[in-house]
Amino acid sequence: MKSSAENRAMRTAWQGKAGRSPLQALYESDQFEQSSLQAVHQQRRELLSNVCNRYTRKRRLLRPDDLRHLVVDDTHGLLYCYVPKVACTNWKRVMMVLTGQGKYRDPLEIPANEAHVSSNLHTLSEYSIPEINHRLRSYLKFIFVREPFERLVSAYRNKFTRSYNTAFHKRYGTKIIRRHRQEPSDRALERGDDVRFEEFVYYLLDPRTQREEPFNEHWERVHSLCHPCIVHYDVVGKYETLAEDANYILQLVGADTSVKFPSSSKTTRTTDDMTAQFFQDISPFYQRRLFNLYKMDYLLFNYSIPSYLRIR
Repeated sequence: MKSSAENRAMRTAWQGKAGRSPLQALYESDQFEQSSLQAVHQQRRELLSNVCNRYTRKRRLLRPDDLRHLVVDDTHGLLYCYVPKVACTNWKRVMMVLTGQGKYRDPLEIPANEAHVSSNLHTLSEYSIPEINHRLRSYLKFIFVREPFERLVSAYRNKFTRSYNTAFHKRYGTKIIRRHRQEPSDRALERGDDVRFEEFVYYLLDPRTQREEPFNEHWERVHSLCHPCIVHYDVVGKYETLAEDANYILQLVGADTSVKFPSSSKTTRTTDDMTAQFFQDISPFYQRRLFNLYKMDYLLFNYSIPSYLRIR
């Protein structure tokens, strides 16, 4: 573990190298030692770049609306694209500690609902175009991703099987049941609180869904939320290696050593085995269509086709 002084020196090294990305400058600093973790992150960036070059023919310009998920920390020179259902509550808590000028010290002391109050953190969309370009060029940019279907099942479980999520039941559940359930009861049409996973899949694949409005952020594809083929992320963290990737980022930006990423204590977390159970009743035809919907996330972030799918 490096001292705060060493971390500050590392950060100065990558911020002070004009015309180079933060990590390029960091690699050239004598104070930064090569590690297996660095190699892992370099491989992730290279794979991401290769997939983008292969599948993205024309790169469009970013619009302010594209930047709503990029949280800014001007103190540490940090941009974080948050992805719901990929530890984003804890990352927002950490960002509040980093940007709070001492107001917050322990991320876990921040209530979860407060972490999602938009006024507590600044996003890149709030800045002027010159300010946006400066931050995209010179700040360290990171993202966290997760196995796409595991994330999807996690979103379904959270939004449609929890009694307290009445807003989602009303907003989405009633529509899903009205369109995708034969002979729904009046109660189901009114409350929308018993959506089956199969019905949720039909809703995602229904052409009307995205014609009417964009996907909700909880089941939107990561490449549509964070635009990794346009924004060149320095670190691609994974939910599967959350603790070590989070510590790596905090060390890179010279965060105070007292700032720790919260360790997960959840026993209800959606796992691969649990995800497989949800897909048991989905036909191979719909499994294939759903995989194609999320295929770019599988490719970009190097996730293999789940073994439980019957699409080969």
